[in-house]
Amino acid sequence: MSRDLKVRLVDGRGVRLHRPDEGAVDVLLDGTRVWSFWAQRDTAPGEGRGERLAAWPLPLQRYLQGRARVTVRDPADGAVHFDDEVVFTPEDRRVAVVNPEGVHLGIDKSGRLVPTFETRDRHDIDALVGAVRSVLDVLRQAGVEPFVAYGTLLGAVREGAVLGHDSDADIGYVSRHGSPVDVVRESFHLQRAVVRLGYEVVRYSGAAFKVMVPEADGIKRGLDVFGGFLDAGRLYLMGEIGTDFEREWVFPLGTATIEGVEVPVPAQPERLLEATYGRGWRVPDPSFKFETPRRTTRALDDWFRGLRPGFKTWQRRYALRKRHLPRRRPSTAARSARKAAVAAGATVLDVGAGRGADSLWLARQGLTTVAYDFVTFPLESAQEQLAGEGLPLTVRSLNLTELRSVLGEGARLVREPGARVILAEHLLDAVGPRGCQGFARFCSMALRDGGSVHAHFFVGGTPGTEWTVGALDADEVAAQWRAAGARDVRVVARFDHGKDADEADGDDDGDDDGDDGAGTDGSRRARRPSSVLMVGEW
Repeated sequence: MSRDLKVRLVDGRGVRLHRPDEGAVDVLLDGTRVWSFWAQRDTAPGEGRGERLAAWPLPLQRYLQGRARVTVRDPADGAVHFDDEVVFTPEDRRVAVVNPEGVHLGIDKSGRLVPTFETRDRHDIDALVGAVRSVLDVLRQAGVEPFVAYGTLLGAVREGAVLGHDSDADIGYVSRHGSPVDVVRESFHLQRAVVRLGYEVVRYSGAAFKVMVPEADGIKRGLDVFGGFLDAGRLYLMGEIGTDFEREWVFPLGTATIEGVEVPVPAQPERLLEATYGRGWRVPDPSFKFETPRRTTRALDDWFRGLRPGFKTWQRRYALRKRHLPRRRPSTAARSARKAAVAAGATVLDVGAGRGADSLWLARQGLTTVAYDFVTFPLESAQEQLAGEGLPLTVRSLNLTELRSVLGEGARLVREPGARVILAEHLLDAVGPRGCQGFARFCSMALRDGGSVHAHFFVGGTPGTEWTVGALDADEVAAQWRAAGARDVRVVARFDHGKDADEADGDDDGDDDGDDGAGTDGSRRARRPSSVLMVGEW
């Protein structure tokens, strides 16, 4: 970056630069880095001639209340280009970018506002490095040769420490297998080995999973385990890598030191770092973004990532509101499911629960409720709220597009007899044909002792939001349920163009916070497509 970078102004809109050369920029509030960006890539034309505006990221905007000393610097050499007190709002307070537990937050490489390593104390860093060592050991015992990868490898080789702007730890391995199917089977074997250590594990592709490492203040730090393999002279490593590579660049593994602890690394770590971050990997760049070639993305998607379609979309959708309770009224499907559950004395399974608005309401009605989703962290606030009220809410992970998940959870329910009612509020139109098939199979197992399904979904068109896969044909859904064992399936209500005031338009948390939730003006409701409430009896 040019050392004569000029910062015209920092205000509530963002950082205003004058004719900047491309390069990374750090932004600190009261001495703590909260955001990094590139001077051209991440900016837009400003108001003045030659001005570029780096607008404050949306996750940060709500924290900019009061005043703070803003520092703009070059992350490579620390050169300061702006350092002054900025008043964002009239309140007599310092800006505090912290979570409810008081932990400092920063924007990571994925654009999420999370606790980064530079704000954590020595105890937390040591605990994470200790967990990395433990997981490396168990993976080695389970038959692979693991090494630190991605940001953890970069920190170890370049700095001998975790990267301050990073927010997780990464482990990789190159499988001895050459078939994606065998790589997937091996990854599940490794996951079971890690679970036996007592760690909570979240899987997000066929060859990658996340180990949740608890920190002292209750935060769970992610430790990603990425599988890879060599194929015809190319290395494919889950996450971002598909490149020409030699086996001897990986094996035999070498070592490096991170935070005073020796860890395994590839034989020539600089080769993997260049494949990951480019030739400039030696220069610090907290704003680095992966630009994965389409060829690599398609290959990894086809081989490994079909298990969790839309996972990142739902993570982003809920990231800003995970600490806020949903506020919408009970959904169409929930009201129908409640009536059936009360009559039968049944447990309610809220499948595709989102942030738990329906689960909250059902539990408060005195019904035993289980909330299912394949992105479960948004349900934590509802679970904590109900616990404070003395009402239990069970939260379980379920991925309808993954047969292993459907059969596993279904088999568990079969062993626990009892009547059940299943609700699915705008679930089927979000999971695609494979997910609809998985839902039917799940119902056939969960309702082995009888019960009903209450599903509300779009037909004849969708609102075009990012989460919709497509409108459904009610007759096809009914046929699918009957094939799965339903003895009676019927459409009990139709809603056309927003005539039902309580119908959600697809935001299954339904917050009235101005995004995609149910609105109150008739014009928004009139733009909604038709939907049906379908009930199936098992």
